[in-house]
Amino acid sequence: MTRVDFYILPSDDPDARLTFACRLAEKAWRQDMQTYIHCTDEAQRSQLDERLWSFRPESFLPHDFAESKPDSPVLLGIDVSHERTGELLINLDTRIPSFFAGFSRIAELVIEEASIRKAARENFRFYRERGYALQDHRLPRV
Repeated sequence: MTRVDFYILPSDDPDARLTFACRLAEKAWRQDMQTYIHCTDEAQRSQLDERLWSFRPESFLPHDFAESKPDSPVLLGIDVSHERTGELLINLDTRIPSFFAGFSRIAELVIEEASIRKAARENFRFYRERGYALQDHRLPRV
């Protein structure tokens, strides 16, 4: 069954979610996990694309837009009309994509911003009511 991890970031800055998504995607890539990062919109996806090129000066994380190269190890997408499957879904949207069950793991990234926290609570409730294995990771301030 799909495992769902909620990462609670000690920040209210939306950029913190993008940076953490990069770190998580890099870790998954190093473990040969097929990763799909679900973005809210085209602007967020473009920001993330740029961040993946530069977030760590000493490394490059191979990625592409989901509709361009579906076999890339890290995919960035916004379209929910296509069914997606893989090992890790990093959800940057406030809604749960309809294809979430096609992944072995889901990462929900939460910041201390009211609308994001509210959506995360609703998503947590959704997963819990359906019996998914839930983990809560509260990251420390650095």
